[in-house]
Amino acid sequence: MRLPTLTGILLTALLSAVAGAGEASKLQVVTTTGMVKDLVQQVGGDRITVDAIMSEGVDPHLYQPTATDVRKVLAADLVFASGLNLEGRMTEVFEQSDAMGKKVVFVTDGVNEELFIESADYPGQPDPHVWHDVTQWATGIPVVVEALTKADPEGASVYEANAARYADRLNGLNGYVTWVMSSVPQKQRVLITAHDAFGYFGQAYGIEVRGVQGISTESEAGIKDINELVDFIVENGITAVFIEASVNDRNVQALVEGARERGQEVTIGGTLYSDSMGAPGTWEGTYEGMIEHNVNLMSTALGGSAPENGYRGAASLDAEGS
Repeated sequence: MRLPTLTGILLTALLSAVAGAGEASKLQVVTTTGMVKDLVQQVGGDRITVDAIMSEGVDPHLYQPTATDVRKVLAADLVFASGLNLEGRMTEVFEQSDAMGKKVVFVTDGVNEELFIESADYPGQPDPHVWHDVTQWATGIPVVVEALTKADPEGASVYEANAARYADRLNGLNGYVTWVMSSVPQKQRVLITAHDAFGYFGQAYGIEVRGVQGISTESEAGIKDINELVDFIVENGITAVFIEASVNDRNVQALVEGARERGQEVTIGGTLYSDSMGAPGTWEGTYEGMIEHNVNLMSTALGGSAPENGYRGAASLDAEGS
């Protein structure tokens, strides 16, 4: 049986989108990842309805769009993506959407290019994991404000007010991350994870980062890669490594076993949220909660500390004292 082409799916979806236009009063927005959804929702507030294509635990590097995803994209008033080739397998959908007059907005368009980390896997292509540097992720706020205001001019003042409040919160979160990570002893400031997703985190908060796989999970780690990282772990006395919620843990487990065979005891420091957030409706299912979870886990596993009341508790204490 002949399968429908992506172009055919796009055309069918476009007709469905036109037929259903005007059914909802709120601005209908579609995003790729949960991180982008949270950013857009914080700015849009009650004036928009947001739907993320990728759910918790989904690897955006490997995600293949479905016919349902295409229909969502073409039915939306606005489409937001992270960009920098994070959602590489959705490129054709983005291009077709642009060609049909629905331009995809990339929230990383506001990032200072001088701070880009180049991908070793794809020379000339920046590392897309910008959200792990809170300050750089906040540069997406004005990008979102501009796009929402263009689509809904009457909501401009609401978007600006929401954006200002959220920018203040992210400024506080950035301070919290800096403070907590400062407690990690200098000799233990090494973060080893399943893939190289935390380069911007390391650049912003002063910690060396190593991944079994490269910046994209499409790059497979070989025995040589694992053995070299085991050598590094043993030579530097590393005692904790981390798995990731959206990446298979087999390579990290291989590091632990390889180090143990050479007399170095290494523990799993916990599960980090790298390319996706936690479950919807949980604190970890928000960008702020995702970042707090990660930094608290990293710090305590690497010999530092984190406050018992966490970021939200610290933020409320600051508010009471101001």
